[in-house]
Amino acid sequence: MDRNYGRPGGPPPGGPPRRGAPGWGQPQRPGPPPRPLQETALLPGDQGDYPPEPPPARRRPMPPAYPRAAIRPRQSVTRRRPRRLVRRILAVVAVLLLAVVGFGVYIDTTLNRVAALPADSTATSSGTNWLIVGSDSRQNLSDEEKDKYATGDDTSQLTDTIMLLHSGASGTVLVSIPRDSMVDIPGHGRAKINSAYGRGGGPDGGGPELLVRTIEGATGLHIDHYAEIGFLGIVNVVDAVGGVDLCVPEAIEDPKAALDIQAGCQTLDEATALGYVRTRATATSDFGRVERQRAFLSALLSKVTSPAVLANPFRVVPLANDLSGSITVDSGDHIWNLAQLGLAMRGLGEGISTTVPVRDGVVNWDRERALALFEALQNDQRPPENALGP
Repeated sequence: MDRNYGRPGGPPPGGPPRRGAPGWGQPQRPGPPPRPLQETALLPGDQGDYPPEPPPARRRPMPPAYPRAAIRPRQSVTRRRPRRLVRRILAVVAVLLLAVVGFGVYIDTTLNRVAALPADSTATSSGTNWLIVGSDSRQNLSDEEKDKYATGDDTSQLTDTIMLLHSGASGTVLVSIPRDSMVDIPGHGRAKINSAYGRGGGPDGGGPELLVRTIEGATGLHIDHYAEIGFLGIVNVVDAVGGVDLCVPEAIEDPKAALDIQAGCQTLDEATALGYVRTRATATSDFGRVERQRAFLSALLSKVTSPAVLANPFRVVPLANDLSGSITVDSGDHIWNLAQLGLAMRGLGEGISTTVPVRDGVVNWDRERALALFEALQNDQRPPENALGP
């Protein structure tokens, strides 16, 4: 090591003085003794003979520490969209259900009701029995409608149509009771069954209740529900569902019922439908009429309960309004009972449609066969073939 320069093997920093420079040719004074090598400190940027040290690597700043509960996993857009769609669909369905229930409650409150079922009835039977009555009342018809439908101005209160609908474990059975059937009317002796309604005082005087008592006494069946519809009701309902599809077995022309119809499958409008269920201008007279009434009622209720009507608000809303104003039920019946009636009628495809057995045209019932028919219904059994009428 050179003691004059403080560094091994080399001149002092900057080299010797140049010729002619200050201090040239003058003796050099010795400097301070060099420090040990390990104690020599290098100035910044003075690396000597060693390679430069690499700069320190930059470290990415750590994210701030959040509580674990605040950190939520990111959900993909494809997962969020179906959930939002499902929630919207459920909300729409809920609104529709509330609207349907609300509308049903409103219609139920507007139904015409009458006390038709006797509170002291002692008749018992299995299954469910409906008494379905078609009234010939013209009270709600205008003069123009009376002329259009050829109903006349009769002010009588008679039951033009009487049917028993039984439903239960044995299936559905629809029984027509001829309106001229001779039966015992409580408090009025023996008379035609269609006069029981009028003898009771009409819709405001208990007529339906006397008719129910008469039916229960003649058949032994307990009547669970009551439904009555008049001429105008048939017209309104048929119009609301856009006509009724029916296969007519024979051509009928009857000016008294404003009817002129050809044989074949066709759609009956309101005027044709009313004339079809009223006419007796055929060889079978009243017995043929009750057959047509059963066929028409089955086709009508099948159309009313069809998806094409129930799923169409432009059909079902007018229908519900027309039904509520055109049909009369017992004071204990509701809109859901009418829905059950429609569903029971749809079961007639595999059920039985018949007339009470009779023995003459007066009309007196065939007691033995009629008894077998109503005993089977009373026990919720399928009636035997020989008990079917007429």
